[in-house]
Amino acid sequence: MGSHSLSVSHVRNSGEQAGPWVVLVAESDTERRENLAADLRRSGQEVRGVESGQEALAAAAETDLVLLSADLKDLDGLHVCRLLRAVTDTPVIFIGPPASELDIVLALRAGGDDYLARPYGLRELMARIGAVMRRSYICKQEPPLLVRGHLSIDVRRREVKCDGRSPKLTRKEFELLLLLARNPGKVISRERIIREVWGESWSQRTVDTHISNLRFKLGDRDLIVSVRGVGFMMAKA
Repeated sequence: MGSHSLSVSHVRNSGEQAGPWVVLVAESDTERRENLAADLRRSGQEVRGVESGQEALAAAAETDLVLLSADLKDLDGLHVCRLLRAVTDTPVIFIGPPASELDIVLALRAGGDDYLARPYGLRELMARIGAVMRRSYICKQEPPLLVRGHLSIDVRRREVKCDGRSPKLTRKEFELLLLLARNPGKVISRERIIREVWGESWSQRTVDTHISNLRFKLGDRDLIVSVRGVGFMMAKA
C-alpha cells in the first residue's frame, strides 16, 4: 500500500461523526501491520495494532472500526468476525489477498462489511472506510422500531420479526432489508443497492443472492417485489 499522506476530508450529514476514528488493525504480519497503522495515523486516525484474534476480540469494543486480516496468528479471520458479531456491531473490513467470489461471500456472511484485496492504495482504503462508517452511522440514527405490515425491524438491536418469527440475518442481509424498508413502494435499483450496502464493489449476482436469502428467511416471497430490469422494492402494507 502506498505510504503517501492523505488528509481526512469526509462529507458528513446531519451531524454525523467526522472522525478521526479509532481503528483496530488486526494483522499477524508485523511489517504489514506497522505500515498500515502508519498510513492511517498520517491520515488522521487513531490506531491500535494487534497480531492475534484473541487480542482483536478483547479490543474491538473500544474501537470504531476493525481492519481484519483474513488470516491471523491464532484464529481464522472468518471465525474472529463471527465472534465479534456475537458481541458488537463495530464495522469490520476484511483485508486479504485477491479472493474468489465465494471467499468474499463467506466474509460477508461472517458479518464483514467489506473486503479489500491487496494491493490497494490509501485513497481506496479511506474511501471504503468512509462508506462503511456512513452506513453504520445511518443505522444508528434510525427510529428504534421500523414497522412495515407484519414485518418489524429493531434497528438498534438489529433484530427482525416477521409473522411472529425471528429470522437470523447476516449483516448485509439486514442492511439490504433496512434499505428496502425505509422506502416502501419505491423501486430501489440494483446499482443503488450495491452502492449503499456494499460500497460499489460487488456484483449484481451478489444482490440477487441476498434477496433470495431474505425471501427464504422471512418466509414471505411477496414482501420484496422484483421489478425486471430495474431492481427491487418492498411492498406497501
